[in-house]
Amino acid sequence: MANFNKVSVSEEARTELHDKLSLTGAEISINHLSAGGSVPFVHWHKKNEEIYGILSGNGKAIVDGETVELAAGDWIRISPEAKRQFFASEDTAISFICIQVKEHSLEGYTMEDGVSE
Repeated sequence: MANFNKVSVSEEARTELHDKLSLTGAEISINHLSAGGSVPFVHWHKKNEEIYGILSGNGKAIVDGETVELAAGDWIRISPEAKRQFFASEDTAISFICIQVKEHSLEGYTMEDGVSE
């Protein structure tokens, strides 16, 4: 068995990579909203923070009632308990990645966890 998994992602409205890549420490989804579209529900989490990266387009997030304008290149981290919903602008689609991980679970990163030969 290989020590990696690879998948190609299409332009579907939402692609969850948990099962496709056999992820064990995070949930990652790629999301596309057409112009004027939105995630059709407000949600929050019990334990997981979410990190969103805007890949293209623009729109907004409403987080705990506060409007946050979003454009390609923006990144936003949202605490588990914050209520959130995402919207594309009226005239432009938006594509974003969502990375979901357990809050306060990072024990090491890059230089502390990486090993060079």
